[in-house]
Amino acid sequence: MKKISFCTDVLPLKNELFRLALRITLNKDDAEDVVQETMMKVWNRREQWEQIESMEAFCMTICRNLALDHLKRMENKNVSIEEHSTADIHYSTVRTPEEQAVQRDKVERVRMLMDRLPEKQRTCMQLRDVEGKAYKEIAAVMGITEQQVKINIFRARQTIKQEYFKIEKYGL
Repeated sequence: MKKISFCTDVLPLKNELFRLALRITLNKDDAEDVVQETMMKVWNRREQWEQIESMEAFCMTICRNLALDHLKRMENKNVSIEEHSTADIHYSTVRTPEEQAVQRDKVERVRMLMDRLPEKQRTCMQLRDVEGKAYKEIAAVMGITEQQVKINIFRARQTIKQEYFKIEKYGL
């Protein structure tokens, strides 16, 4: 087996790992975190490098798993828009005025997209993501089943995500 070097065999994979993580997390900062975590995990397993047939496949597998784990953690947190922007501020305590303005624009864009949703979806999403109500409470308030609440929230989030990325890609 050939001798594997971190600098020549692992580090050059960082751009490929970043693209994979970005496709999964859909967030640049999260993708960078996943790549950094991947590099640390690969480094910590350096004793096993000699048994690995493909270092690229090994790194990509770790990156994919970490990105999916990160995505699940974010979904489980079910953070609201305001909490997410606050979490971002705590994540990076030093923010330039430009970064703060960009963050405010993103939040405003999401709010604008929420306003365009059909009434039932908008109400379900507002109660769940902004006010933090449980599915059962939302179902009682709206007079629908919990399953219908979940479906409406899922559709609302999907619509916002799709429309947000259209705006990001093509502009208003």
